Amino acid sequence: MKFILGKKIEMSQMFDQKGNIIPVTLIAAGPCVVLQKKTKAKEGYDAFQIGFVKIEKKNKIKKSMKGKEYRHIKEARDMTESNVGDEITVAAFTEGDKVNVIATSKGKGFQGGVKRHGFHGRNASHGMKHEARTIGSIGQRFPQHTIKGRKMPGRMGFERVTVKNLKIAKIDAANNMIALQGAVPGHRGTLLEIRS
Repeated sequence: MKFILGKKIEMSQMFDQKGNIIPVTLIAAGPCVVLQKKTKAKEGYDAFQIGFVKIEKKNKIKKSMKGKEYRHIKEARDMTESNVGDEITVAAFTEGDKVNVIATSKGKGFQGGVKRHGFHGRNASHGMKHEARTIGSIGQRFPQHTIKGRKMPGRMGFERVTVKNLKIAKIDAANNMIALQGAVPGHRGTLLEIRS
């Protein structure tokens, strides 16, 4: 498995070979460095720890970060064989590859049932003042409590989301950039995990 970390820059569009416009997300990916190799004998599982965005300011580095002075550190369990100190760049991927992207979605705060769950709201007839977007009844006579799991207003977004099978439209190895066909979760600057 190929694995790299990146940051979402923005959405854009480009033309394919037939002249059709395709929406793409531009991502600044890598270079990432392999910081640690975990083994089943020592840690109980096999994994590689990789770092992204080196911390330059000395006063930001704590003693516990010795040897791992990176802003973002993630683990990949199924990564192809690597050694500590190896650098992972966008050159590991090829155009046309299908990848999965994992990120934290945009937080939308406290939202009602219409936005959060797609409820259609109440009818717009007489006597429905201030009721248009309410969720209506939330229970019944028995049992006399709200059933667990009921769709209701609440916090929306800011969740770990995986988008599968996104096609790599273009790779710019000189500038460490990947253009993925379609949208990825999160706002500009969101940390992305890209896995083949």
